[in-house]
Amino acid sequence: MILEKYSFGMGDRFAQQGRAQLRALIKAADDGVEIIPVWNKSHREHTTIGTEPASVRQEADNAADELGWGKSYYVDADHIGLDNVDLFIESSDFFTLDVADFIGKSCGWDLLSEFTNKYEDYLGELKIDGIDEIFEVTQPMLEAIGAKFLLAIMEAGKIYSRIAGVKGRGNFITEVSMDETDMPQSPVEMFFILAMIADERIPAQTIAPKFTGRFNKGVDYVGDIDKFTTEFEQDLAVISLAVKKFDLPSNLKLSIHSGSDKFSIYPAINKAIRKFNAGLHVKTAGTTWLEEIIGLAAAGGDGLEMAKGIYAKAIAKKDELCVPYASVIDIDDDNLPAVDEVNGWSSQQFVNALRHEQSCAGYNPDFRQLLHVAYKIAAKLGSDYIDMLGKYEDVVAQNVTENIYDRHLKPIFID
Repeated sequence: MILEKYSFGMGDRFAQQGRAQLRALIKAADDGVEIIPVWNKSHREHTTIGTEPASVRQEADNAADELGWGKSYYVDADHIGLDNVDLFIESSDFFTLDVADFIGKSCGWDLLSEFTNKYEDYLGELKIDGIDEIFEVTQPMLEAIGAKFLLAIMEAGKIYSRIAGVKGRGNFITEVSMDETDMPQSPVEMFFILAMIADERIPAQTIAPKFTGRFNKGVDYVGDIDKFTTEFEQDLAVISLAVKKFDLPSNLKLSIHSGSDKFSIYPAINKAIRKFNAGLHVKTAGTTWLEEIIGLAAAGGDGLEMAKGIYAKAIAKKDELCVPYASVIDIDDDNLPAVDEVNGWSSQQFVNALRHEQSCAGYNPDFRQLLHVAYKIAAKLGSDYIDMLGKYEDVVAQNVTENIYDRHLKPIFID
């Protein structure tokens, strides 16, 4: 199973917008650019909403069938580990191996020595095509890289082996997630991380490194764009070399996690993948959920009232909702409008505050971030929420499609 050059991960927390999401990729195909859909949903999201992994497969199959999508599509078991991977094996064919909890933990001296001995031929100068800097690899550096990442990659190997034992090697796509760590990986670290992945016989087709800056949920990138650009291009160069040196899959590509709404870095990403003729996977999550709320608010009437009610409950449960996402949100409480104020808003005022249009004077990123993590509130509404989406399906679906196509696919892959 070979992942195509460009792919786009789409979260759909309530499994109602599969067709609307797929229409955005059909529009991209009409522009002459093939972008393959990957429906993703994490164990945490399933637990919060009360759904099962099989529901994502059903949504993807239904959308592809109803819209006549004749290309590939995948279902991603997002951020899984050994403790929950079994729940996803049957229904998924794309697995994001999350080993963040093992980064920095010791693998023991024997394994570390085995690693450093194996790669001692790389001590000295390391030249990477596409990077002007020449790196000096030292014994202490190699030991430090092994000490930080070796146990984590070994854990990824265990998860991969569990999946392969059921599905068989070659029958699914593997991503290794290294983004939830303290600092971006240097080019030398990335090079040897990829060596470790090869040693574990993981045929990784995507890798999600850590980049500089903040990738907060649902809002734009915060950080030094020039530094991000340098890191992104260096990672592309390292992947190109590692594929040749370590017999990794030739289509191995970068994956951008929390990639939705990072508008300020999309031009740099677009330019880089063309410069290196590289593939790319972008993973998004709550963008579609927010477009559902925008659609309900835009519909007015009881749709707007439900959107306001969700915000009121989100304010009341703010701390509870934010704790699981503390590392990927930055909410200034002083910028959150009072419930009474929001209750007096028109449809347009609510939409302006929530929709990610930075040129709009009413846009409020703090309001948006809180609602991003408030999907648990909608989940507790149960069928009332789902029925409301059905009632206003046309306006909701239009928002979902336009958001993915106009704000994401076009600037990253097309323009």
